[in-house]
Amino acid sequence: MFAPAYLDYNATTPVDARVLEAMLPWFSRRHGNASSRHEFGRAARAAIDEARTRVAAAVGASASEVVFTSGGTEASNLFIKGAAIARRTPDQRFPLIAISAVEHPSVRQPAAQLAKAGGRLREIAVDRDGRIARADFDAALAERPALISVMLANNETGVIQDVGALAECARPTRAWFHTDVVQALGKMPVDFRALSQCGVHALTLSSHKIGGPKGAGALVLDKRLELVPQIVGGGQERGLRSGTENVPAIVGFGAACALLAEQESAAVVRQADLREEVEIGVAELGAVIFGQAAKRLPNTVFFALPGVDGETLVAKLDRAGFAVASGSACSSADPEPSHVLMAMGVDPEVARGAVRVSVGRETTAKEVGDFLIALGETVFQLKRLATLAS
Repeated sequence: MFAPAYLDYNATTPVDARVLEAMLPWFSRRHGNASSRHEFGRAARAAIDEARTRVAAAVGASASEVVFTSGGTEASNLFIKGAAIARRTPDQRFPLIAISAVEHPSVRQPAAQLAKAGGRLREIAVDRDGRIARADFDAALAERPALISVMLANNETGVIQDVGALAECARPTRAWFHTDVVQALGKMPVDFRALSQCGVHALTLSSHKIGGPKGAGALVLDKRLELVPQIVGGGQERGLRSGTENVPAIVGFGAACALLAEQESAAVVRQADLREEVEIGVAELGAVIFGQAAKRLPNTVFFALPGVDGETLVAKLDRAGFAVASGSACSSADPEPSHVLMAMGVDPEVARGAVRVSVGRETTAKEVGDFLIALGETVFQLKRLATLAS
């Protein structure tokens, strides 16, 4: 038997003990509403302001550009819907929105909703390694979209896009350019100031991917853009996101961002070494590794073993004590093959075998070694059963 091992860090991360310690007082004795004008409220407001400064510093933004939300999904919805309403055509139709074909559902679904409500949606193709197909990107720009969204790093494959170069190309269209950096933060440099100089106007962030709590995220937004708020009724967050602030979660988000600055680059290198070990091991079993030729996050391996069903493999590995995924945690209830792999031109039968391993700061070499042993044994058992059944 193996000791349980968590290898699904792209889905969520454990809350860092130092983050939890920072949060705890705000659940009880420091319980003020940040909109109240008494001492308790002022203390809560000061804590939010400090967290805002920490989040901004982690991505090279100014504090006034950070809008707190309940998570990355809300942040992306706020931008896509809020910008689309703000940029309606003179006849009040929603504008053309261009998104990459591998975007997270929190971008894909609001964009699709707007298209159904009378707007237009243009998906930008990717190549077989998950990189934006530049010819199709240029073709999309020729259609003059009002909004563009291209994620910095894919949550399933880990493939990194050259968002700065893409935004620079899009600048003449005057499109508002958004990028989802939820998976990138903490695994590679994210600099809003540099990206904004290229033409990026907004970033989506999430707390629970970097050792912070669930229930907190942010939209980093160029102050020149005037979005139409999607939650109204209190005027919090410069009127862009009404509702009493979740002070403990926001404080935790800020604390997690502050800890990012203390992380050694050696930790990222170590994750890359573990990823390479996983890739060598699965390749020996005959796996196809998706996006392998592209620049990727240092912690992510998305692979499939021909003839082995991914959901079955994930369930078997779970029983053996290893937590891995068959794709995005947000779409785990969807029985269809990954839309990311479909966009990359992967055969649907191969895509149904997809399994994602994502390591984190706490992952050990022993856990990876044990996983590869368990994977080999599980695949052997599944193939043997398939042979007996045929």
